[in-house]
Formats: sequence, structure tokens, C-alpha cells
Amino acid sequence: MRVGQGRERPLTVHHLNQLLLVCSLVLLVAVAAVRISSRSGLPSLLVYLGIGIAMGQDGIGDIHFDNAELTQVIGYAALVVILAEGGLGTKWKEIRPALPAATALALAGVAVSVGVTATAAHHLIGLEWRQALIIGAVVSSTDAAAVFSVLRKIPLPSRITGTLEAESGFNDAPVVILVVAFSQAGPVEHWYRLIGEITLELAIGAAVGIAVGWLGSWGLRHVALPASGLYPIAVMAIAVTAYAAGALAHGSGFLAVYLASMAMGNAKLPHWPATRGFADGLGWIAQIGMFVLLGLLVTPHELGDDVLPGLVIGLVLTMVARPLSVVLCLTPFRVPWQEQTLMSWAGLRGAVPIILATIPMVNGVDGSRRVFNIVFVLVVVYTLVQGPTLPWLARKLRLGGDPEAADLGIESAPLERLRGHLLSVAIPEGSRMHGVEVHELRLPAGAAVTLVVRDATSFVPLPTTVLRRGDELLVVTTDPVRDAAERRLRAVGRGGKLADWLGTGSGRGTGSGSGGVRGGGSSGGGSG
Repeated sequence: MRVGQGRERPLTVHHLNQLLLVCSLVLLVAVAAVRISSRSGLPSLLVYLGIGIAMGQDGIGDIHFDNAELTQVIGYAALVVILAEGGLGTKWKEIRPALPAATALALAGVAVSVGVTATAAHHLIGLEWRQALIIGAVVSSTDAAAVFSVLRKIPLPSRITGTLEAESGFNDAPVVILVVAFSQAGPVEHWYRLIGEITLELAIGAAVGIAVGWLGSWGLRHVALPASGLYPIAVMAIAVTAYAAGALAHGSGFLAVYLASMAMGNAKLPHWPATRGFADGLGWIAQIGMFVLLGLLVTPHELGDDVLPGLVIGLVLTMVARPLSVVLCLTPFRVPWQEQTLMSWAGLRGAVPIILATIPMVNGVDGSRRVFNIVFVLVVVYTLVQGPTLPWLARKLRLGGDPEAADLGIESAPLERLRGHLLSVAIPEGSRMHGVEVHELRLPAGAAVTLVVRDATSFVPLPTTVLRRGDELLVVTTDPVRDAAERRLRAVGRGGKLADWLGTGSGRGTGSGSGGVRGGGSSGGGSG
């Protein structure tokens, strides 16, 4: 079966039924495969790529797909959805202290990484400077979803998670500008002109994103829609509007959609759990579709000659370029060396590099197919190497905390008319909340444990009820004490009934792996 070239044939209902069957089966296999990736510690992007390769011309599906332009268009659309979902789940109070460091990594760090990687690709592999610069720019973008998918069970200091998350949201924009500039016909622009162009596009994108996000949040809070299901649609439409408006204004659409989504995600919009659930589902569909398509585009039997170059460039990127950029950018902020080491190793590459590698293919750059193959090999191999070892490294650097305490799961659903919240708390194996009586939780006034589910049986607890591992609690809180109640629950999960005495009652920040409040979950697997 060949897709992407040849004479077009009319699409019949029979063809449509076949297409729907294939798509539904791919989605079901991808959903089931997430379970495998979660147990193995591998980002789910590798599973989705594997599905696409298995369906391709060298696999059992024998589908011949070679339309790089269509892949780029769909990839851009998927990245907009993924960035929107990521922005909606980004908490401003967690990334605000890390913004200066993250901005330095997203700008100066990208420049250092591009320079070092391109130099290695030119001198060690023998690529022409244009091809070397394209590879250097393409692989300089990190993917927070891939990082957090393997770190979700390990609590990290908020400075690390905030820096990595903000960096991944910001560095897509300058990288896209560089790749497009290097892929254009004619001589590459002087570096100072590129810096000016990047600065202008980022400024326009940031202004458009903040403006659209603020106006959208204001409108959704003041306009009563007739059905709750319309709010998630409106939120995603506003996010896409930010991207389109930013791009049409000759700014960075990717930065615009991320900032607009982050503004809405921190604005306490109506029916927020439904919105997060909707965005989460769209994020998963975007990741699955994008990576399966990328797997179809690659031709495995053509990768043989590009495996060694991919390994060499990846080694330079991982062991030299990324650590150097981290040291140069974070040392002025007095970031401890342990945190710098972890953030150096946590520079996972995911969706963006492979998508960006299609830009030179669409523009007809000489050797662009080889560039795509090298980037593909680099992303797959070094994700396999870095992904499973990240939790181990975090523990060795003593940045991982107590993994069992970190598994305390808390979900929040607002009781809007009652000005309250309903917290769902899951007590995992090994949690120090095991053996604590309900009254020993010492929740703030205005919060109470109203129900305990144990062994598929629910009951209303007494103050002397002893909590056990495996219990699920329903905690009702008023709006003013909602954050304090969650901090107290997490403190008891880490330190037990003596949490305050042990210094764990302050609610110190943990990363995405700490089982944080979720309004419908996160797509943690796969852009990564």
C-alpha cells in the first residue's frame, strides 16, 4: 500500500470504513502500550514510533508513506495541541522562581548547544556546514513530557521541575526560527541578524500569547455558556487562536500558544476538571498520531549508514553540548552542581526534533533525508539510554526524595457553587500515612475526611479510624484552606504523624512526580 504519491483515487465509503478501522485499532494498541512504557520507564514516544514503523514498508503493514510536507503540517498541528495541554497544566507559582534560569537555557543554552553540536557534525562526521547547523538546531530542543514521564514517581525540588518545564515550553520557538533560517535557499543570514529576528519574533509571540490568554480567561469567567461541555472547546479554540494570531503577526506561534494556555490554566476558569480532561485526551491523540506518522515516514532499511553518525552526534550533544550549556547558563544563578548534573542528563529529545527534521526535506535542502535519519537514530537511541537511567541518577544525586511518599495521589474537583473542593487521596504502599489516625492528620479548620474506601468498601471514618496503605480518602475543603489541606496531606505522607517535628510540614515543593493536584491528569508520556 502506497500513501503520499501517485495518482489520487476517489475516497469511497468503503475506504473510509477501512481507514476508521485502522485508526481505531492503532489508538487501542497505543493506549494498551502506555502500560508497558510506564512499567519499563521508557517514554511512550518510542512505543508510538514502533507502531508506525511496524505499519510501514519494512513492517507487517507494508504502508509506503513518503509525504514529508503532510507530516510537517500534521506535526505542527499536533505540537500546538501538545503545547496547549502542557501550558494548561503548568502552575505559575512553581515555574515563576525558575523563569530566569529557564529563559537563559532556552536562549543562550540553545545557542551553545547548536554551536557545539554543529561543529562536531562538521568536523567529526564530515557534513556540510548547512547540514551541520540544521542538525545542531534541530536537536537543541528538549521535551519536558519525555522527562516527566520517567520521573513521575520521584519527587524533585521545584526549582528543577520548574526550570525543565519552562525551558521546554520556551526553547521550541527559537529552535524553530533557527531551523527555518538554516533551511532557506541562499546563504545563511549573519548571526546578528538571526539574533534580532529571534528576539523580535519571541517578543511578538509573548505579547500575543499573554494578551489572548488574558482576554480569553476574562471572557470565559464572565460569559455563561449554556453547557459545561462548551468550556473545554472554547479553551482549546482560544489556545489555537493564540498560535494562529502569533504566527500571522510574524511572531512565534509556539510561544504564543504556550503562554496563552498557561494564562488560562492559572485563571480558575469554570468547569476546570472537564477542561483539563478534554485537553489531556486531545494531547494523547496528538502524541499518538504524530509519532505513528513519523514512524511511517522513516525507512528502517535506509538507516544503516546513519547509525554511527547519529551515535557520535548524540554522544557530543549528551556529554558535551548539553552539560556545557547547563553549566554556563545556571552557574550565575548559583544552582548546585547536583541539580546541574541532573538537568544536563534530563535533556531528553522527543517530538520536536523529528518534526523539525522534516523542514529541510520540504525545502529541498541537499542531504535532508540523511539529516532526518541521523536525527531519528539520535532521538531513539539516546531516549533509550537516558530515559530509564534518570530515576536512578536522581536517587544517586540525592534529589529524588522518598519514592513511596511521592506516590501519594491527590486529585481535585471544585464544588463551584459551594466554594469548596473535593480532594481524592490515594495512599500507596510504603506511605508514612499508613497507621495514622484520622484526627492525627490535623487538617486545617474547614477541611475534613468525609469518606474512606478500603477493599472496595466505603465508610464514613471516625476520628480514631486508622488509615492503611491502599486506602482512598475523600477530603472536602473550603476554598480558602484548599492549598493548606493539600500541603498537610503531603507532609503526613512524607513524614507520618510527626511531620511538623521532622520538618516536613512546610509543604516544600516537589515536582511533577510528587503526585500533584491534577485536573484531569497529564499526558506525560510522549512528546516524549
